[in-house]
Amino acid sequence: MRARLFWKILFAFWLTFICIIVGLWLLFIFHSDAPRSLEQANAERIAPPVLALLARTVETEGLSGYDAAHRSLPFAVIDHIGIAEKSGALPAPTGHRMAALTRKVTAPDGHHYRLFYRYDLPRPFSLLSLPWQLLVVITVAGSLFSVFLAWYLTRPIKLLRDGFNRMAQGDLDVRLEHRVGRRRDEIADLAKHFDQMAVRLGQLVTARDRLLHDVSHELRSPLSRLQLAIGLARQDPQRLESSLDRIEREATRLDALVRELLILARAESGADQIDEYFDPIVALEPVLADASFEAQANGTRIAVTLPDVVPEERPSVKGSAELFCRAIENILRNALRFSPPNGVVDVQIDLDAAGQTYGIRIGDQGPGVSPADFKTLFDPFVRAHGAGFGLGLAIAERAINAHDGTIAAKNKPSGGLLVEVTVPTRLFASDDLA
Repeated sequence: MRARLFWKILFAFWLTFICIIVGLWLLFIFHSDAPRSLEQANAERIAPPVLALLARTVETEGLSGYDAAHRSLPFAVIDHIGIAEKSGALPAPTGHRMAALTRKVTAPDGHHYRLFYRYDLPRPFSLLSLPWQLLVVITVAGSLFSVFLAWYLTRPIKLLRDGFNRMAQGDLDVRLEHRVGRRRDEIADLAKHFDQMAVRLGQLVTARDRLLHDVSHELRSPLSRLQLAIGLARQDPQRLESSLDRIEREATRLDALVRELLILARAESGADQIDEYFDPIVALEPVLADASFEAQANGTRIAVTLPDVVPEERPSVKGSAELFCRAIENILRNALRFSPPNGVVDVQIDLDAAGQTYGIRIGDQGPGVSPADFKTLFDPFVRAHGAGFGLGLAIAERAINAHDGTIAAKNKPSGGLLVEVTVPTRLFASDDLA
């Protein structure tokens, strides 16, 4: 920035301040009458009786009587009073703008004179008559005001610039809200949003690093087993068949892990978000059927409760049916994984009275989750009670968020984990066909 904005604001407000003062002065000049000075007021009050007295003296005694009467006048008046020939000009000091009140008089010898009371006229208003004191006040006050305002506006911008520079260099711990002081304006809001952005970026970077660490850890185990199986097969050809079975199982695990990572990345980027309308209950029927079939191996039963609404009147959900089903399937698989033998997994699908939100609750009879683990339950590869949740719940959260929905988990009072999903319904719009 190099203080360029500071000087622009400084000179802009300083010139604006000057123009306002000068404009008010010109407005006063053009829309006000000529000023009536104190001397003019005194002249109009004092001159008539004094001139009348001197006129009677001149008419009866001539100039000699005028001189005596003039010398007897008060000192404050004597300099303003004078006498001149009737046809002559009134004397006035050079460089002064004068006015006079006059009275004609005739002396006993027949000479005609003019008595006058002379006073100074005020200077007329003009731009050049702007008092120098006012110019000094304008310059000093305008400069101080402009400097303060320019500093007040540019200081937080400089802080923001420094904050972005530090963030660009990798310092995600920079915070600005406490540095802008007690401001309560848009700039303070901008600093607050900057801090929120820095916090979010820090969380994303931390989550990325943790995900890379967890992925590398998850990949290390099957890769190690693959290498071990290959080594055993080379050392003992008789164990080739069992080693190939091990290699096949580990390859299948790696393929599933990579597939889940791809699904997670696509869910976070919104690549699978398709603007289609689907009935979530119809979409989930094959998912529930597959989960019920898999649950038979452990003697687990899936109890499904559907809303009491005919299919023709059920509202639709806008998004990707495949991604939505993947989210519910992962929650179901997680519930089946932690359910005890011969247990029950409850699946309740509700529609609110206004028909604006679907609620899906999936509860198991497993060990539940400790309160300390709820904050990270939907993070990839989270560990709880010594067991890993993998990517299933993380994919579910991203998928539900992509449908503008919410997902939350809590422990049931009777034992087990309850996952609650809500997704808003959308009315079919003809514009979506375009």
